[in-house]
Amino acid sequence: MKISGQGETLGTIESDGSRTSALRFWSNDPKSLIREGSGYWKYIPTRDGIRFLTWYDYNTRFGAIGRGFDAIVFKPLMGWATAWSFDRLRLWIDKQVDPSASMRQSLVYAICRLMVAFVWIYQGLVPKLLFANADESAMLADAGWHAESILTAVRAAGIAEIAFGLLLIAAWRVRTLFVVTIVLMLIALAFVAMESPRYFSAAFNPMTLNLSMVAFSVIGLLCRQDLPSASRCLRKRESR
Repeated sequence: MKISGQGETLGTIESDGSRTSALRFWSNDPKSLIREGSGYWKYIPTRDGIRFLTWYDYNTRFGAIGRGFDAIVFKPLMGWATAWSFDRLRLWIDKQVDPSASMRQSLVYAICRLMVAFVWIYQGLVPKLLFANADESAMLADAGWHAESILTAVRAAGIAEIAFGLLLIAAWRVRTLFVVTIVLMLIALAFVAMESPRYFSAAFNPMTLNLSMVAFSVIGLLCRQDLPSASRCLRKRESR
């Protein structure tokens, strides 16, 4: 689906060296949520570098539904995307990280983060809580656990795994969660090797799963440096 729009800009240079670009934009396309709007960019020289300010606002279509969607979904997303894109600009200026490179690095990091979180959540929810897979109990039985405590332990482990997976998503930039994943996967692998080595010959086995989790976590750690972040931008007016 194609949505068309139009705009016009006006730039000024002030006596203190600051530069301002004003923008007016609009769309006559009936599919566009935005009817018309305006905004500006301002670059202010400071002793430490350049301070960048931006502001924009717009009117929406589709009545109350359009205003509601804008307030709940569209405007927060646009605000986040604006802040994130300008942090890419900061990395380009300060550290010579090309914006296309930071985009690729962010995508790789997101894939690793979401994949590790998905596996934690899936392993906790499906084989442990929903279906109580016999292999989960058998490995604990091999280690000498009493039968009456195995079911409770498996359920507790399932809840903990789901919680950790959700934490990986909620605490998106906390790199130590990758480190914790690596350590726990290697400990679990050693546990299976000592107590239930027969599972290493299974079609779907701990060796491939755990080492894949370790690999995703290592890649996530390597991609963590110099990632753009919307949180570095001040998105509300400073109180004076």
